[in-house]
Amino acid sequence: MVSKLSEEKLRDFLKNGKDWSRIRTTVPGVFVLKLPAYRGSPTRLTVELNPVGEDGSPKKRRGLVLRSTAELEDYKELFQYEKLSKLLSVLDTVNPKVEAARRGKGEEVIEL
Repeated sequence: MVSKLSEEKLRDFLKNGKDWSRIRTTVPGVFVLKLPAYRGSPTRLTVELNPVGEDGSPKKRRGLVLRSTAELEDYKELFQYEKLSKLLSVLDTVNPKVEAARRGKGEEVIEL
């Protein structure tokens, strides 16, 4: 459950935050991302899932963006398929090894 203080921070972030900026949460790899208005869709906050390195910074430039609990449920269902894990294991052996770049900067953290 998100605290009232965190809800206020999120409302402020929605109103005053820069488009495409992200805020860390107390859960490693879970960020709040501000999306700009697009076509008929208003500016809104989403959840970004992005694995983090030892320093807590995201490993990828952009992670998996979830816009609703319905999307989360859809992805949960997809992740349950055993064939997905098998496919990724094969890709791990086929693809060349890539070393991730390390970054670090101070950011605000939202408590969940």
